[in-house]
Amino acid sequence: MSIQKNTHAIKSKAHELGFDFVGISKAKFLEEDAHRLDNWLKQKHNAKMQYMENYFEKRVDPRKLVDGAKSVISLLYNYHTTLRQKDPEAPKIAKYAFGKDYHFVIKSKLKRLEEFIRGQIGDVSLRYFVDSAPVLDRAWARESGLGWIGKNSMLINKQKGSDFFLAEIIVDLELEYDGPIKDYCGTCTACIDSCPTDAILEERRIDSNKCISYLTIELKDDHIPNEFEGKMENWAFGCDICQDVCPWNRFGEQNQEPNFQPHPNLLEMSKESWECLDLEQFNELFKGSAVKRTKFKGLKRNLEFLKK
Repeated sequence: MSIQKNTHAIKSKAHELGFDFVGISKAKFLEEDAHRLDNWLKQKHNAKMQYMENYFEKRVDPRKLVDGAKSVISLLYNYHTTLRQKDPEAPKIAKYAFGKDYHFVIKSKLKRLEEFIRGQIGDVSLRYFVDSAPVLDRAWARESGLGWIGKNSMLINKQKGSDFFLAEIIVDLELEYDGPIKDYCGTCTACIDSCPTDAILEERRIDSNKCISYLTIELKDDHIPNEFEGKMENWAFGCDICQDVCPWNRFGEQNQEPNFQPHPNLLEMSKESWECLDLEQFNELFKGSAVKRTKFKGLKRNLEFLKK
């Protein structure tokens, strides 16, 4: 098959599997992103996520992840939803975690896409990732023309906003390449103005030390720093503020993935129900959910902090 036919076949199959957008870029060293990442790490904006300091060269050059890599296929999978928790006073969880853990849902689709590529094209060397390896997901999505990186550091798609999971396939196959698009943030500062902890910095950087998502998920300490009392805006797991206020997310459409539908009881939980949550309820409510990342102890820590 020709480069053109291979490209068309891969994109068509990806759409068939439910991916909303697919873009392809040439596998290369990301010089500018390497400089930005190095500065971000030097300024300790990764907080206690030491793993971000590992495999630096692989993060900025996919050819070190797959020998002979020629192409990076970037894919976006929609998780946008208009559903909301019923009790306005209940502790909140980010909408990406309403349903099943996206890692498992999307990896199964990437596996099927891999099988298709091998079946259609033949023996190729490839690896696929969904937020699980030293890969700069947003940078590759940007390079593949799927959007631009907004002031809140999120990948923003001009057609449907930023409520997407990002995935990549790195392959030693030459394909037709898409190019980056322009930045459409303009003079808007809605995300910066709305962040209650001032975590959004200039040059599209996030200070993880101040980010509510980091504090409620990645931070493994027994206590959230007292300086954030009264600033969490009732977020118990993750945070959607900077995405919810983004004007581009008015174009978001309800996702059609059954696995992303919330547990029947989740949206109905009252503030009191959350405060009384026990281990058995936690395991039942969040079985197979990304919320399990905090473990019961971590979620209870967050809930206790919100009561201060």
